[in-house]
Amino acid sequence: MSNRIAVVPGSFDPPTLGHLDVIRRAASLYDELHVLVVHNPDKEGMLPIALRLQLLEQSVAESGIEGRVIVGSWSVGLLVDYAQEVGAGVLVKGIRSQGDVSYETPMAVVNNHLAGVETVFLLADPAHSVVSSSLVRQVAALGGDVSPYVPSAVARYLRSATAKDF
Repeated sequence: MSNRIAVVPGSFDPPTLGHLDVIRRAASLYDELHVLVVHNPDKEGMLPIALRLQLLEQSVAESGIEGRVIVGSWSVGLLVDYAQEVGAGVLVKGIRSQGDVSYETPMAVVNNHLAGVETVFLLADPAHSVVSSSLVRQVAALGGDVSPYVPSAVARYLRSATAKDF
């Protein structure tokens, strides 16, 4: 496996500026970056995966992120199975707080043990460290302006959505 190929997994429900910041920074570190929408059984999704993919693709394109970025999804098997399939030796995770470190560390250890895949933690830009997809969903559902927290493609979609969509 090459450490020049990396995977940024997440639920991206919806994508936020924090997600885009991690993607932008990771894309500058690796030759190929797979941004992967994964199903998290511990989270109930608001947006269908196909819509998340579309919003991510639009957001990456509109942001001018440099590098080879491939947006996809994975719902069968372990995340490290996908990493091995595409030749990625690294998973990149954005970290906002100590809680994220506590949540991500056991998975990083197991992923390394199972498949030799390393996990790299990128600390969130402080401007995005308090924003989560669930917070964005809550603000949007209550009619608030989410444009400071999400890429423009996501803001456009959320403005057009109705409260029943949340």
